Amino acid sequence: MSHTSQAPFPITRFRRTRQSPQIRALVQENTLSVGDLIWPVFVRDGDGVEEPVPSMPGVMRRSVDKVVEAAREAADLGIPAICLFPYTDPALKTPDCAEAWNPDNLSNRATRAIKAAVPGLAIMSDVALDPYNSDGHDGFVRDGKIVNDETVEALVKQALAQAEAGIDIIGPSDMMDGRIGAIRTALETAGHRDVMILSYAAKYASAFYGPFRDAVGASGALKGDKNTYQMNPANSDEALRLVERDLSEGADMVMVKPGMPYLDICRRVKDTFGAPTYAYQVSGEYAMIMAAAQNGWIDGDKAMMESLMCFKRAGCDGVLTYFAPQVARTLQNLR
Repeated sequence: MSHTSQAPFPITRFRRTRQSPQIRALVQENTLSVGDLIWPVFVRDGDGVEEPVPSMPGVMRRSVDKVVEAAREAADLGIPAICLFPYTDPALKTPDCAEAWNPDNLSNRATRAIKAAVPGLAIMSDVALDPYNSDGHDGFVRDGKIVNDETVEALVKQALAQAEAGIDIIGPSDMMDGRIGAIRTALETAGHRDVMILSYAAKYASAFYGPFRDAVGASGALKGDKNTYQMNPANSDEALRLVERDLSEGADMVMVKPGMPYLDICRRVKDTFGAPTYAYQVSGEYAMIMAAAQNGWIDGDKAMMESLMCFKRAGCDGVLTYFAPQVARTLQNLR
């Protein structure tokens, strides 16, 4: 970026362009819109159920009928997409993770129900084995190790089942090597040419995921950690190599996860590749803002809006955020 030389004070006064809301709007460099939002939603079994997630104030696990209501709410607010995450019955969690590609599992039932009720809303899926794995890992565990290639074969079956159910965007969150190419090839071969892949390309082994694991019931099942397949938080260049690989294998969009602590990665990815770039404002980020707001330590609404604007400033085209409905209403009130 080139810079022109600035005249010294008082010829140049930067406060001139901050003096009123109207002038600040004229010189604002980035904007946040409802079209930037993807709303993650948790689905569970049952009927008429809205179950609070204690570590995520305001977030619910919803039965399929209530997820359909949430989808209608999203569409009415102008939110373009929701992302489904299943809270799987522990009895269905097995070492072979077969429920992951069951055509009638929670995620696939919810997808079909949403498509029937709100056909214009885009639906994103989660492709990983952890919601279905009795070991709590994103891949198969063999002799204490998470195996890669066998896991990729299972992820392909999971992605194909989701595509058959009508999913619009496949979201591989597992961080196994080679899974994007395998899923893309399988989708093409099966005729699902228009199904998109939003790859969790730079997903870090982060402490900020704790409340999410509570929400999907994976916390108690997890044995050990995920350091052998998720990224080291100390690494930055590696993220670019991973993004480049996933784009070369057929990802249409890429994601950085978590969000706020990794804005530098968002910026580097967007500047380097120019591809559609997203961030996931993860459960821990959401929970921190909500907890501080509930304690009266910060203005929750202002912190929410500021945090999302930061993603746009860092180069993101959109954000997965649990704040999505609240943000949409706030933006509508601002207009």
